[in-house]
Amino acid sequence: MSTVSNERARQTEGTTGQIAGGDPRLAKLVDRLPPRMADAVTYLLKPSSRWVRIPSGALLVVGGVLAFLPVLGVWMLPLGLALLAEDVPALRSSRSRVFDWIERRKPHWLDPSASKNDQT
Repeated sequence: MSTVSNERARQTEGTTGQIAGGDPRLAKLVDRLPPRMADAVTYLLKPSSRWVRIPSGALLVVGGVLAFLPVLGVWMLPLGLALLAEDVPALRSSRSRVFDWIERRKPHWLDPSASKNDQT
């Protein structure tokens, strides 16, 4: 692992309860993202970023619904719902069920030692 990866892993471990709403599985998934995207998601998941997270999540959901347009895509919908789940209790249970499914069906997604390139 590189120095940057080690530092990010330490940051994620130290702030897992803070950035991931108490769910370490979310922190593990964020840790697997490319560095710039992981930094953005980490910022959005901080409790102090609520006023940025809610509009961002809403815009991503709207963009996902408008996926038939050329620039937008369906990938926006789950990302927007995941961001909104931090603040909407009804979505938290759904997010927890998705994480349970990932643990059962795709456990390598949560394995920090797995290579990012060989995942499908």
